[in-house]
Amino acid sequence: MNHNQKLLGYYNYTVILTYIGMLTGFVGIVYAGDPSKAVICLMLAGFCDMFDGAIASTKVRTQREKCFGIQIDSFSDLICFGALPAIIVYSQSKGNTIVLASCALYLLCALIRLAYFNVDEQERQQSSDGPREVNYGLPVTMSALFLPVFHGAVFRFSWNPTVVPTASLLIMALLFLLPFPIRKPKLIGKIFLILCGIMEVAFVLFAYGSV
Repeated sequence: MNHNQKLLGYYNYTVILTYIGMLTGFVGIVYAGDPSKAVICLMLAGFCDMFDGAIASTKVRTQREKCFGIQIDSFSDLICFGALPAIIVYSQSKGNTIVLASCALYLLCALIRLAYFNVDEQERQQSSDGPREVNYGLPVTMSALFLPVFHGAVFRFSWNPTVVPTASLLIMALLFLLPFPIRKPKLIGKIFLILCGIMEVAFVLFAYGSV
């Protein structure tokens, strides 16, 4: 440990987007009672997460910086894609106990997946310097893609405000832990996800009557 540091942690450009994403997730939690704002914060956090790894890879980092990056990314993900979706769904349930238990289970599964990923990624980096090509199980960041659609549809089509979002959380929770392979998106895949995100923002604003 470098005891001459003025502040603990790292503050170079490789982690700034992760910090911004986490703060966006926190803002979403604050606005959880206003689902249109909260789900837009969720999608913005997903956008930040999409590019933080690519930005970090442009700098030669020490092993300590790499380990810090792994940890801080997962801590941020737990807030943005674990706690935020759970709080969004529960905030619309009017205190439903079943929804509360479902949201708690979702958050637990997200925590387990992220902790397991940290261990797996640290082991992988000890034997490989290249980027990860395949994830196993559904990445928690995919909640930023799926939940806004389901939640927007609930308001647009006057569906039950608890059943569909809660079911979507439970399905994602299961997929977080099932070890099926998913290839990480490259440039074309990321462009496709960005386009999907833009359409989702428009749909959410339309669904909530903001446009």
